[in-house]
Amino acid sequence: MDYVAGRFAAPDSPEGSFELRSPADSSDVIATVAYARASVDRAIAAARSAFPAWRRLGDQRQALLRAYQARVRAHEAELARTIAREIGKPLWEAKTEVSAMITKVDLSIGEGASYVRDIVLADLPGEIRHRPLGVCAVVGPFNFPGHLPNGQIVPALLAGNTVVFKPSEKGAETGRLMAQCYDEAGFPPGVFNVVQGEASVAQHLVRHAGIDGILFTGSVAVGKAIAAANTDRPGRLIALELGGKNASIVLDDCDLERTAREVAFSGFATAGQRCTCTSRVIVTRGVADALIHKLAAAARSVRVGHPFTDGVFMGPVISRASRDAILAAQSAARRAGFDPVAPGGVVEVGHDGHYLQPAVHVAPSGTTRAEGYTDRELFGPDLAVFVVDSLQQAIELAEDTPYGLAAAVFTASRDAFEEVADSLRVGVLHWNRSSAGASSRLPFGGVKDSGNHHPAGILAQAACSYPMAVLLPPASAPALPSWPGISFE
Repeated sequence: MDYVAGRFAAPDSPEGSFELRSPADSSDVIATVAYARASVDRAIAAARSAFPAWRRLGDQRQALLRAYQARVRAHEAELARTIAREIGKPLWEAKTEVSAMITKVDLSIGEGASYVRDIVLADLPGEIRHRPLGVCAVVGPFNFPGHLPNGQIVPALLAGNTVVFKPSEKGAETGRLMAQCYDEAGFPPGVFNVVQGEASVAQHLVRHAGIDGILFTGSVAVGKAIAAANTDRPGRLIALELGGKNASIVLDDCDLERTAREVAFSGFATAGQRCTCTSRVIVTRGVADALIHKLAAAARSVRVGHPFTDGVFMGPVISRASRDAILAAQSAARRAGFDPVAPGGVVEVGHDGHYLQPAVHVAPSGTTRAEGYTDRELFGPDLAVFVVDSLQQAIELAEDTPYGLAAAVFTASRDAFEEVADSLRVGVLHWNRSSAGASSRLPFGGVKDSGNHHPAGILAQAACSYPMAVLLPPASAPALPSWPGISFE
């Protein structure tokens, strides 16, 4: 169901439709969703029409976002259950996602707004004013279908932009529920719009002449395609939040018990489908055997099951195709000599879903790469472990990737941590904490192939506004300006 110009409606002339089934149980049909590229045209026209009045509302935008926050809170249980059904994450985890959506409004109105606050330079005299871009397209991912797009939509609206949101086709119902919350909050028609669909709809949206900014979260391949499609539009802001091949560096002086727990969580949370999940563990030799033993035990112990089953840590991966790709990558690792100390594999849980047991593969001595395994983001519950002899080797291996999203360092030494921090090109770095964590009070985004220097998180509002330099007349009238070679007589 689309939400355009303040109305819910299916496309008049759909180009196609898809059946949204739960990855936790293929017999659970959540919705049948029709789509058409014409919905994008209508949504952008509505957003363009609503923009002039919306950007002039000032503090009333905050009040409306508070009303949206209240409606999300009122639908909190329904949103969490929908996310769990659509994405397969356990209900406890889906609840934390909705909680983050609620908190985002407070952070955006408070600390987030401070980074784009207008500044008056009394002694110039002049001002720095922040202006909205116009119509922003938000293209969301499946793994956090509410929290991640919400983290771009709320700041965009607060800054005075209007929004056209294209949810992941895997999270279509979450997108519809978000639209319901905006509708119930009383947002003016056209300020926030939702268009559903598969790749053709997203492609039409990001190529459309009527948008002023693109806020995208997803894969590197799609991010590069969006950038390539907009090379002739230098005035269009494009903020890309892409994938990672994240490393956790573990040194001999770590707190072994805490490290094993943090690394296991970072590898297996959300079935390994967080862009900040650890996929490479780089450990120095003195603690390697003990850490590998604990990670393998953790992987084998993880309770995998249906999202609504009590006591489940991990649900399914998002699709059968994803599950098969992960299994194929693990086979490639074994052919390259990686030791499956926790082999993973398909899990039967009593539901026809896409369930995998977490896996741990240890690289043979001297091996740093395996084609089809170490060279791409798996987006699944798998840890590749590499044993090294020094901090310098660990840094070099961690940096040996085109990605630059997140990393973690486990050591008691501040000096060792700072050496890593000075050497790695990543957007998110953790010390003695899971790489899969993040704080909404900090920037969130990557460098290299993981992003293009427009981070979300607390800085999201800066990615959907631009600074205007304003020069004002001096307080007292100066002498009339004059220049050589020109006369006004």
